[in-house]
Amino acid sequence: MSDTESVSYNFVIVEDDHAMASLMMKLLTKAGHTAQHIDSGSEAIEKIPAIKPDCVLLDLMMPEVDGFTVLHELKLDDRLANTSFIVVSAKAYDFDRKQVLRQGADGFLNKPINPSTFTERLERILGDHMSVGFWGCRGTLPVPGEQSLKYGGNTSCVSIEFPNDQLFVFDAGTGIKRLSDYLLSQKRQKIEGKIFISHPHWDHINALPFFAPLYMQGNEFEVLGAKHGELTMREIVSAQMDGVYFPITLNEFAARIYFHDLYEETLNVGNIEIKTMLLSHPGVCLGYRVNYKGRSLCYITDNELYFEDNLYYNPQYENNLADFIRGSDVLIIDSSFTDEEYKAKIGWGHSCISRVVDIAHKGEVKNLYLFHHEPNQTDGDIDVKLVTAQDLLKELDSDTICHCPKEGDVLMV
Repeated sequence: MSDTESVSYNFVIVEDDHAMASLMMKLLTKAGHTAQHIDSGSEAIEKIPAIKPDCVLLDLMMPEVDGFTVLHELKLDDRLANTSFIVVSAKAYDFDRKQVLRQGADGFLNKPINPSTFTERLERILGDHMSVGFWGCRGTLPVPGEQSLKYGGNTSCVSIEFPNDQLFVFDAGTGIKRLSDYLLSQKRQKIEGKIFISHPHWDHINALPFFAPLYMQGNEFEVLGAKHGELTMREIVSAQMDGVYFPITLNEFAARIYFHDLYEETLNVGNIEIKTMLLSHPGVCLGYRVNYKGRSLCYITDNELYFEDNLYYNPQYENNLADFIRGSDVLIIDSSFTDEEYKAKIGWGHSCISRVVDIAHKGEVKNLYLFHHEPNQTDGDIDVKLVTAQDLLKELDSDTICHCPKEGDVLMV
């Protein structure tokens, strides 16, 4: 896992539009890659097996031999077993995207390409990473001002982008507005995403109406979370957009929106596995574990881990939680309070640093990310929490590495 990763790839561009090929070659070489251009499908079938590139960028609409045929022929060649294929096409039809993915393409990018994001998207596909973005790391209330410039002042929102452009969003605190701005700056179209809600407290849902991709035709989102008694996830989201509280209703969304009520369960989205667990928090609150090709991320907020001498301490729950997060590459977890602060806020549904360190060590997680900071804490206070957690892990002789993400941070898993 790394925040940035520098790898040089060898590309072959199969493209009959010489201006487009020139632009792609310029962007790739500027990013430190090598690239060469072939302008016909027949020549690509003849020459590429001997070149054995890391990746073929393939147009679909070419004279004589089209990209579908080129992809089919080259995928049959054993010499290209280690070569990736990414289609870059002006064809915007969902049928064509699904067709080339069924044929074995590793990705599909639409023209016109965005020069500012083109190489990053290619690298994410080739690296086969989960790209994890932190858009809001605070809890309870957004905190603007000079004392929250380092870690940011927005409330809970984390995203995962997968190589096939599938987007997962965890919670819709005020950070989702920043994620919205990021997606708009990329000029992304036909976004397919899932929004996982941990629970419907204000700081986890109140900025959902400000997520601009929901108002864009052609996008498709599923909103998933737990029912609360008889209230479904659709009713919960719709209620906060009632005219009394917000001027825009659910009916104004132009994207296709679906709702899914979750329980403790396992679900699969292609080759991505998502597990859920009920957490220690008022009401129904879910934690999530995402497993993808041998890597894993756990999102555990909000959650209270009592001290062992507390009347409500539940060893069975903690054992279950340790098993749920066991061996994960990334654990993003409620770390609201210092130990001293927590003594006055027992029963509020949030955890303190020493207990978070204990569960991360017990669960043998590789990387612990402190999250959901109490609104009265300044950047300096959060710095102290980070040092405290790191010191406690050293005392335990733990292999777990502790981090404190800043709003806007992106890491590759």
